[in-house]
Amino acid sequence: MASHPTRAKRPRWPQRAVVTAGMPYGNKGLHFGHVGGVFIPADFYARFLRDLLGPENVIFVSGTDCYGSPIMEGFRKRREGEGFEGTIRDYVRENHDGQEADLASFEVSCDLYAGSALEPAVRVHERVTDEIVRRLHERGELRKRSTKQFFDPKANQFLNGRQVLGRCPIQGCKSEKAYADECDLGHQFEPEELIAPRSALTGETPELVPVDNLYFDLPAHLEALRTHVAAGEADETVRSVVTKTMAEWLHPAQLHIQVKFRDAFEAVRPELPAHEVVESPDGKGSFSVVFPSWEERDAAHEPLARAGVRFRSGKALVPFRITGNIPWGVPVPDLEGTQGLTCWVWPESLWAPISFSRTVLARDAAAAAEGEAGPARADAELADFSAADGPLSHPRTTRSRHLDWRDWWCSEDAQVYQFIGQDNIYFYGIAQTALWEALGWGMRQSTIAANYHILYMGKKASSSSETPPPLAHELLEHYTAEQLRAHWLSLGLGEKPVSFSPKAFDTRVTGKTADGEPLRACDDKRVIDPALKEGAMLTGVFNRLARSCFYAVAAKEGDASVVRTGRIPAGAAAPEVLEASERAVLAFEHAMHAFELHHALGICDEFLREANKRWSDASKAAKNEADPVRSDELMAAALRDAFHELRVATVLMHGIVPAGCDLICEHFAFDPHLFFSWDHLLETVDELTRAAGECPGEHAVKPLPPRFDFFRKHESQY
Repeated sequence: MASHPTRAKRPRWPQRAVVTAGMPYGNKGLHFGHVGGVFIPADFYARFLRDLLGPENVIFVSGTDCYGSPIMEGFRKRREGEGFEGTIRDYVRENHDGQEADLASFEVSCDLYAGSALEPAVRVHERVTDEIVRRLHERGELRKRSTKQFFDPKANQFLNGRQVLGRCPIQGCKSEKAYADECDLGHQFEPEELIAPRSALTGETPELVPVDNLYFDLPAHLEALRTHVAAGEADETVRSVVTKTMAEWLHPAQLHIQVKFRDAFEAVRPELPAHEVVESPDGKGSFSVVFPSWEERDAAHEPLARAGVRFRSGKALVPFRITGNIPWGVPVPDLEGTQGLTCWVWPESLWAPISFSRTVLARDAAAAAEGEAGPARADAELADFSAADGPLSHPRTTRSRHLDWRDWWCSEDAQVYQFIGQDNIYFYGIAQTALWEALGWGMRQSTIAANYHILYMGKKASSSSETPPPLAHELLEHYTAEQLRAHWLSLGLGEKPVSFSPKAFDTRVTGKTADGEPLRACDDKRVIDPALKEGAMLTGVFNRLARSCFYAVAAKEGDASVVRTGRIPAGAAAPEVLEASERAVLAFEHAMHAFELHHALGICDEFLREANKRWSDASKAAKNEADPVRSDELMAAALRDAFHELRVATVLMHGIVPAGCDLICEHFAFDPHLFFSWDHLLETVDELTRAAGECPGEHAVKPLPPRFDFFRKHESQY
């Protein structure tokens, strides 16, 4: 291990933490990118924080994004193409239940995987939306704007965002899949900027018709955002992709125009609002026209278009839309003369984790109200929870000590960690940061852990490609959840895009069979499966160390060794073992604090291999010792070292491969809250035994059945 952190320089952690994962849309199941790129990292972090801070001090929430035009369009296609007879809420519920089942199969441990339109969180989410919209209006942060929305005359209806297709107008964006006001890479723009729009319903070119909506004055928070980005750039725990992406949106409002339109531009230039022209360095390609604000930039659209000048908008802050007029959305209050509007899906998805947190706390309050020890409260959310359709999906074994959501989202003692994909940095980094400041509730700005894309077979995953990526649940037909968890965490997606290339789905031709037929990689025994590299460490090294410890102390007929008592031998591990263990613990903690999850896994891998080798050498020396007394002494010392290292490794690996680690804890026969607590991690096994109320040397482990594996290969791999 290259670095050697010390106890005196341990990271500072909050007293309470909320962990969130990006919300998948409710129009489909989960593909592997959702699970491997967002949910597994978030789950690892949440499990680590539960062990570090105590489970009662951590809330892990996520859920299905139920509203918005993608849902309406998916529902329309399902109804018209497949004859689906349920309501749109039924459609969303079906997809939500499938997503939740997939996450459970990958051992993702959300305290609540909710749905923004589904019980038990829907009424809480509606109330939170109402509170936030009214608060923003009271503080003068909302403005009514008349903008244009696409209307299809042939279908005789307004089109929601996903019912309009075109090309992205943002300079430098290569997306060919854009909608009414955003592209599939997350860029925002005005509807009139969309290139070559067409209706998804009829294929006709739609008209633009004025509509009124409420907008958040995002540009007013430019300087605050610049300060926030500067602080992030100086913070080693903030991934560079976050601050770099945020900084791209803090430039002046500008248009980019190809040099071939220069003459036409100069002819209409006197009609433009105040501006400055910035020439390209080489005089080729395009030049830029910079405006004092987005308003002057947008005012330039009409004269430029009239003159036949094509242009692309540079990234800059524009008003952030809060409402829309599609029927499937969270209702918002009638303000500024508007009526019957719903909340646009992106803003309400930003505060959905607050709604879900409040739902979890309402459940905890309901448990307290039933007469159990702890604080109780009687409010609207408690009534909502009591009236909800059934219990939450992942009942917690512990209850929060703090039942006020502000203790989690506004307190200096708390921190919110949000795991997202890189495409959503604009929303969580720019829009949410400004919204939280504008609300004036003292909201803590989130720590954003954004991951790059997981590629598939070296290319961007696309369902329309010749080799479409598998859905998450399809992977479990060839791999165990823990093999995949470890592999995905090893990829280092916080640093760059990395390919996921599971051999089981690799259809490349790598040779010929004995019959001369094409031999695919998935059937070629010469091809090594990159997805199993970390799994081999689990089923080999980690499994071997755990089995060795428990089998070595088990009573064995004909073996009179004094270590075969079914108990962990008393006494401290060797100084070099204690030092190596502490070094691993502190290095792991620093890696987690810096969100270097792949480094944390690497630390565990190295530590386990060293521990396994130490056990192998020490146990072999004990067995080769001719003197029985000395042999027993050497074996007892080897076991003290091995049990100590196994326990440390199990705690560190707990968030990575929880099921196998829970099994190891079960056979250690300690209470899991004690065993996995970081309060005791730098202590010896003797000290842990005393904390459990027992005397060292007297703690009995749970016997291990013959040929038992803590980590198994998938049945298809045998």
